[in-house]
Amino acid sequence: MMLDSLFTFGRRTAVITGGSKNIGLAIAEKFSQASLQVAIVSSNAEHLNAAQTYLNGRGHMPSVWLCDISNVSSLTPMLEKIHAQYGSIDILVNSAGILDLSTVEDTTEDMWDSVLDVNLKGTFFITQKCLPYLKTGTDPRVINIASNAGRMGGYANGMSYTASKGGMISITYGLARKLAPFGITVNCVAPGTIESDMSRMRDAETHKKLLEKFPLGRIGTADEVASAALYFASKESGFSTGAVLDVNGGMFMG
Repeated sequence: MMLDSLFTFGRRTAVITGGSKNIGLAIAEKFSQASLQVAIVSSNAEHLNAAQTYLNGRGHMPSVWLCDISNVSSLTPMLEKIHAQYGSIDILVNSAGILDLSTVEDTTEDMWDSVLDVNLKGTFFITQKCLPYLKTGTDPRVINIASNAGRMGGYANGMSYTASKGGMISITYGLARKLAPFGITVNCVAPGTIESDMSRMRDAETHKKLLEKFPLGRIGTADEVASAALYFASKESGFSTGAVLDVNGGMFMG
């Protein structure tokens, strides 16, 4: 199915971390519908295979890449192979993430490190390693998927998650300034609670209390977040950089 859109995308290549499930998979599908070439990165082989089967069944042909983005030494070899396959890397979507639901009192050093390693360190270093390709890409884009927690602290998530997503937003601002001279835009989508494996980790009472905080009276869908990312990937978004687009049902306004 081809996406009927007023936006234009061209024959460009998008690398999507965390692209095998939930929001990342919705982005991979939306980008594929827009005729972008898609490379999905995940640290879970089973999820990668399932994502590839799902997208193949809908007429899309992404490539899949097994990689733990917190292992910085693995990033350059993977990106070299993706570039060799497609001839360009024009868009990077940083969607890989780990959710922490620990209380302040129960947060461990191991949990803190594992969340920050993927959500923040991984985001920065794969962006760094992509720069040689983005600098020569067509309408190059970096799109970070943060969280409402990074905007206003969140309610039910742990502090490592809050810190990592706040850091992603700050990195968006900083990289937008640093990379603008190369024509690379850097933007961020900050979802509120989205129907996903992460949201289903919360118990029913916590979910009910969260739902009461959304002025629109519901949680969001992965497809709604993917649509926001699609705008930032489009050629028409070329004058937007350092922006944070809130997709949160009105929980945070500012």
